Amino acid sequence: MKGGKSRAAAPKRSDTKLKTKSVGASKPAKKAGKDPNKPKRPASAFFVFMEEFREKYKKEHPNNKSVAAVGKAGGEKWKSLSDAEKAPYQAKAEKRKVEYNKNMDVYNKKQVSDSVLIVNLCISCNFRGLFLRVAFWLCTIG
Repeated sequence: MKGGKSRAAAPKRSDTKLKTKSVGASKPAKKAGKDPNKPKRPASAFFVFMEEFREKYKKEHPNNKSVAAVGKAGGEKWKSLSDAEKAPYQAKAEKRKVEYNKNMDVYNKKQVSDSVLIVNLCISCNFRGLFLRVAFWLCTIG
């Protein structure tokens, strides 16, 4: 070959930007685990509709195993419904939302009472270190 060196013979340059770490970089903080006792959020009117639509669709199309096809057909059907036809689903969704809010109030009151109990226990037993750890934990989950 005429000219310069081949690429294979050229010395490799190391990319210094990839190897350097920023001074303040550290591992990201871990998220607090999900509480299994926390009530699940209620379904929207569309998802209430989809619960019924899936059953009807499976009866009409027993050989169809595609989740995407069911979702697409359900979305198209939901868009074609009038407000009057959507009203029963919206009412069911609203009823579920009211029930969810009641359950969340009970859940939150229990969380607060448990937290106060732990803090009072730490103070009464004079566990300053434990109190600080519990206070930090309460700040992270709240």
